[in-house]
Amino acid sequence: MRVSPPRPALRSAWSLLLLLVALVLPAARAQGFLPPAPPIAAKSWVLLDARSGQVLTSHKPNEHLPQASLTKLMVAYITFTALQAHSITLHTRFTISTAAWRTGGSRMFLNPGTQVSVNDLLLGLIVDSGNDAAVALAQGIAGSRAGFVSLMNRYARRLGLVNTHYMDVDGLSDPDHYSSALDVARISRDIIRTFPALYHRYFAVKQFTWDHITQDNRVTLLWSDASVDGLKTGYTKEAGYCMDASAHRRGMRLIAVVMGAASESARAREAETLLNYGFGFYRDHRLYSAGQAIRTIPVWLGDPGHAALVVHRTLWATVPRGQYRRIKLRLDLAPHLRAPWSTGRPVGRIGVWLDGHELVSRRLYLARPVARAGWWSRLIDRIGRWI
Repeated sequence: MRVSPPRPALRSAWSLLLLLVALVLPAARAQGFLPPAPPIAAKSWVLLDARSGQVLTSHKPNEHLPQASLTKLMVAYITFTALQAHSITLHTRFTISTAAWRTGGSRMFLNPGTQVSVNDLLLGLIVDSGNDAAVALAQGIAGSRAGFVSLMNRYARRLGLVNTHYMDVDGLSDPDHYSSALDVARISRDIIRTFPALYHRYFAVKQFTWDHITQDNRVTLLWSDASVDGLKTGYTKEAGYCMDASAHRRGMRLIAVVMGAASESARAREAETLLNYGFGFYRDHRLYSAGQAIRTIPVWLGDPGHAALVVHRTLWATVPRGQYRRIKLRLDLAPHLRAPWSTGRPVGRIGVWLDGHELVSRRLYLARPVARAGWWSRLIDRIGRWI
């Protein structure tokens, strides 16, 4: 079943090429000109729209790769969850163990036996990429590093990160410790959407000083691009140089993940190329707000005998510029909807299509519950169906 889309709301060398297209060919872009995705020098990459969840371009998005310090995204996610549940506060202090102090790799330089607040440990985790901070948070929240790793894998399954598995909290090399570019983008989206205040409080911080040692955030795009406000980098010999960057421009937020680049400068350059491509040639459109009636359908044996279809979460679609009016909406509904029917039980789905490809979909629900009608109304319904 098709419905018409709603009216829109009021509304390196490759990087140079994108700039020239934006400046010289605005009319072509308005008519739907979409250049091919830029070439990216990395093992895997994804460009994802944070609102719609759509992947705009990718290369080997589901490939299992070493994730290095991108692991700490899950450490931050679980810590934010504990803060939201009030099981800890930002002022809670954890005693630093010898194991945390001895952790190799990047560190915030914690001292054993000292007590450090969750606030400072989060800054050390995110800004300094401190492995010692990761261990301290894991032990403080779960009691042990192993217990926290178990939590990480449980959360990965809950969040649908099907190509991710954790063996430790620091991201140091292990063949069974891996993720994918798409999973990294998805957990980044969940952090931004679920914990917006905490995201902005920590991930955009450029420098952090602890024990008289000042370290810069390794997301170098925070300095060169004012629209970038996070998230994380990683490096090991096995993983190469990785960057997970999010930017917000003109009401649109994108997440670019680059895994396995050749250098620090390359990972930043390639992530920025992806972001510029997405912002230059795509646009978000709000199709239906949560609870907004899409259409009315009959409900057999119901009282009332009809109900409006709605989505529970706002339906956004990310569409190439100039092509909004070409999208098609398709409804796939359960046949012969029969009362009683609750508002929490899906009745089908709505899909947004362009040129034969589905861009995004959402489950459909009834706007209000429909009770079973009385015997007389049910008899009339049955007679009507026989006729």
